[in-house]
Amino acid sequence: MTANITHFTALALAASVLALSGCGGDSASGGSGGPIVSAPSPTPSPTGGAWQMVWSDEFAGTAIDTGRWNLINDCWGGGNEERQCYTPRPENVSVENGLLVLTARSEQWTGPAWPANFGPSGTDPGEQRTKPYTSGKITTQGNFARTYGRFEIRARFPQGQGVWPAFWMMPERSEYGGWAASGEIDILEIINPGVVCDTCEAGGENSIYGTLHFGGNWPNNDQFSQGRSFPALLDGEFHTYGVIWEEGRFSWTVDGEVYATADASDWYTTATTGRNAPFDRDFHIILNLAIGGRWPEGNALGGVSDEGFPKRMEVDWVRVWECDASPATGRGCTGG
Repeated sequence: MTANITHFTALALAASVLALSGCGGDSASGGSGGPIVSAPSPTPSPTGGAWQMVWSDEFAGTAIDTGRWNLINDCWGGGNEERQCYTPRPENVSVENGLLVLTARSEQWTGPAWPANFGPSGTDPGEQRTKPYTSGKITTQGNFARTYGRFEIRARFPQGQGVWPAFWMMPERSEYGGWAASGEIDILEIINPGVVCDTCEAGGENSIYGTLHFGGNWPNNDQFSQGRSFPALLDGEFHTYGVIWEEGRFSWTVDGEVYATADASDWYTTATTGRNAPFDRDFHIILNLAIGGRWPEGNALGGVSDEGFPKRMEVDWVRVWECDASPATGRGCTGG
């Protein structure tokens, strides 16, 4: 089977490297972290289906809810040559005035060379690595995962050369094999926001990207990637970024508007001929603020600028809805 790969720009081709930063676990469900609210529907629904919230975190407390999130502690670099160590310290992951804050700092740090329970064969679990930056990464692995739904984040992002924020999902159990045979869903990626250069977008880099990774185990992986220019990314305000994941269909959204779509003919896995695989299994949520890596460093002005640190990725909320017309497929709330 061959996928129909769409690349929005040459930059999107490099998005595949992010995929190496995930790994799976066990599925569990979580409750609502705040009042139930209605999600905006991007298109009228002829079936009368409505979105019902099934999980959220409104970050209303004074610290990260560790019953919902895992705080990552490693200096791996995600397989992308990223330059940060992720730490669970409040200096890197905190809740402030109703916001989740992931803070990247320009500071040398030494920590675990590999993620917990992960590493090449023969890896020393006590191996250490030193990087020039620290930052924050959290996941719902083992706490919350699901198949299909509407996944959204309301957030604002830092700017600068080498900055790489992401909101994404990885398979909870990797039932179809290692990356990328079991898939990866990148809901939102941004590189080098606000950077001005001769080849950059007018007013500064402002593209947002949605990507699927699939195919065989690396290096026989494949991808589908689309994006759009979104100048409001740089206005300093909060905006809502998301994906509607239905059986056989993805729709990426910004402020409720669909800007990219993919269907089952655009992806595959070498593990099975099932039409919707690998995107027919539970995935968990990941938020992180990376610094450096091959994709951002290979674009705009190149490398990483040390100006403007610390960098703050601020998240107002993360919310997940299901379509009551068909929770089993996610269909019925988007007009088809």
